[in-house]
Amino acid sequence: MADSPSNNSWSSDRGAYIEPRASSKEWLQQNVLPTRTKTVTYVKSLFPIFTWIYRYNWTWFVGDLVAGVTVGVVVIPQGMAYAKLAQLSPEFGLYSSFIGCAMYFMFATSKDITIGPVAVMSTLMGHILQDVMPHLPQYADQPWVVAGCLSVVLGCIVTALGLLRLGFIVDFIPLPAIAAFMTGSALNIAMGQIPTLMGNNTAKGYNTRAPTYLVFGNFFKYIKHCDINAAIGLTALFLLYAIRAACKYGARRWPKYEKAFFFATTLRTAFVILLYTLISYLANRNHHDHPRFSILGTVPRGFKHMAVPTVNSNILSEVAGKIPSAIIVLVIEHISISKSFGRVNNYTINPNQELIAIGVTNIFGPFFGAYPATGSFSRTAIKSKAGVRTPLAGLITAAIVVIAIYALPPVFYYISNALLAAVIIHAVGDLITTPKTIRSFWRISPFEFIIFWAGVIVSVFSSIDNGIYTTVAASGALLLFRIAKARGKLVGTVRVYSSHHQQHLASDSKKIQTVAVEAGAGAGAVVSTGTDADRVPNLGGQRRVFMTLDGAAEGANPTVRPEAPPAGIYIYRLNEGYLYPNAVHFTDHMVGEIKAHTRPGVLNPYGSLGNRPWNDPGPRHKSESDIDASLPLLRAIVLDFTGVSNVDITSIQNLVDVRKQLDRYADAEVPWHFAGVKSPWIRRALVAGGFGSSGSSTRTVFSVANIGGSDDRDVRDAGAAGDAGDPHWRRSVTKLADADGREPSIESLLVPMLSSSHPFFHFDLDEALEAAELELGLK
Repeated sequence: MADSPSNNSWSSDRGAYIEPRASSKEWLQQNVLPTRTKTVTYVKSLFPIFTWIYRYNWTWFVGDLVAGVTVGVVVIPQGMAYAKLAQLSPEFGLYSSFIGCAMYFMFATSKDITIGPVAVMSTLMGHILQDVMPHLPQYADQPWVVAGCLSVVLGCIVTALGLLRLGFIVDFIPLPAIAAFMTGSALNIAMGQIPTLMGNNTAKGYNTRAPTYLVFGNFFKYIKHCDINAAIGLTALFLLYAIRAACKYGARRWPKYEKAFFFATTLRTAFVILLYTLISYLANRNHHDHPRFSILGTVPRGFKHMAVPTVNSNILSEVAGKIPSAIIVLVIEHISISKSFGRVNNYTINPNQELIAIGVTNIFGPFFGAYPATGSFSRTAIKSKAGVRTPLAGLITAAIVVIAIYALPPVFYYISNALLAAVIIHAVGDLITTPKTIRSFWRISPFEFIIFWAGVIVSVFSSIDNGIYTTVAASGALLLFRIAKARGKLVGTVRVYSSHHQQHLASDSKKIQTVAVEAGAGAGAVVSTGTDADRVPNLGGQRRVFMTLDGAAEGANPTVRPEAPPAGIYIYRLNEGYLYPNAVHFTDHMVGEIKAHTRPGVLNPYGSLGNRPWNDPGPRHKSESDIDASLPLLRAIVLDFTGVSNVDITSIQNLVDVRKQLDRYADAEVPWHFAGVKSPWIRRALVAGGFGSSGSSTRTVFSVANIGGSDDRDVRDAGAAGDAGDPHWRRSVTKLADADGREPSIESLLVPMLSSSHPFFHFDLDEALEAAELELGLK
């Protein structure tokens, strides 16, 4: 929403600025109706490739080639392993890897991200198929049809979110919820793969798709069924971690070979798979029918499952309940990864465009036999460290995958299933939140620390879906609670003086106490808690700052005690947006504070005892002795709207009701001043509620700016007393410069900051307080 209407004007002959009323038509033009320029920009933004492809060069190509080949070598074994998690044949992981890499570069705003099969989405896909396939017996031998249908639906929804520019929705899922989801998923996946790693996954009655705690408990129940697969899986897992640890040590020990160690640790998965595949070939080449240990088996050559996806009501009715969790996984994993690497590598991603990228990928993926895919953390990290220069590296990775699909199926035949389980466990181990990060959650926000553990526990004892719903719902509830229970503060003033070095005030200045000096070469500040500011020696310009009366709550020096406004004037600061969830909470607190510091304007405002409300506390018959005469009457209210970005009907009506309530309490019409109302739409709403002016009020204080191009030092004060209609108000302001003994510039042109038509709207708290004091005759 724009801060000011586009057709602002001011009358130079009268020296007054009149702000035109913000119109609904203008709001629609600024926020809803597209202009030609916005439409062209929107269409161009759908294909970011055209902003950089014409600058492509050989240096970029070399970086993309190295990164693309490196990721290609990693994605082949990972893709096949993750397809097993999705309850699909290994080739479907290769199809998903190919289409994700081949299509992303056209829509990408991140050079690092790699789209393809990932452990969490694959596991969720496996759980979905396990749940819905008994209800779809016609697809019992073709589970990829159901996976493809779900991929198309997810792709359409996510693409629509991107096209409608709704990517901001992802920001409502906080880091602890994402961390809990990743940690719970990693534990679920790793525990589900341990039986395959150890060879007892085929034991009768052992359900490795059960909740994590049951899989863990049953592992020991069926541990006697472990076989030679354990030797393959455990040694492969040990070798993967050993190579990584050795390369990390080598990189620290010999920094000049850091790049070589990086590629060694990146290619460790490919090396271990080739090594154990060779062992498997030597052990099983003469035992095709009865291999010595579990192997992958036949992987078809080429794209054998290319077809138009099947989308029908039967499948949709069964998977509909799974769509929300699947969308959350697709979106938060991809967006969080892309944002993270964008920050690391100093570029900004467009969340809306990234949604379009993964949406289009999942729409067209099933035509090639792919299942739902999203951004991969491990492969993105590898791609980034390998020196990728542009998103075009994805095409090179896609070419490597195509070569593998057509040339390597005979090799895939001998890959051990225990080896793939080791690869999966090793990959998802990095998704578990570290103890250091968990400790930081506790230090920063204990409530979110609890939400994190709630998500992890639900994922372990129930399912990944329920873990996602738990963290998202709990985070949303915490957000709403914080908004609804936001509380404002009464504000006072502190006079602060500029100080460029540590200073000691004169010992004979009894009314002045130096309470804070920032030492060092930089500029500091000296705060006066007294009233005789003129007696402070050797200090620069002074200014009045506003802080809550409980200054320690803002982290200020506890010896600084803000001075309350003049008796009967109360400044109330709203610390959050003022909307219907928190409107009543704000005003109830404000009214309570005001009544606690004032006395009513009339002893018995109800007249007879019968008209008195039943819940009005106090004695049956009130007398003068029942009222603290030392308390002031309520005379003016100043609301600090600096932190308020939006209001609504409920909040404005609440202000109207509170104004009537306090008018009855004070037995007078209490003026309401508003400071820092920057949006014309908020001003329009307040004016509609009857705020901003009264029948006889005129603006007595102006905040003015010099737009004449002369030395701004001529204007010593931002405020000047005068009537909005006085044609000589500029001269009044200029005389402020005369007090300094210098001739004012004849080129000075001083104009008001705010409209003269609403004298109770002020630029800042300083102006608002001064206006309230002048109106009440206190200045």
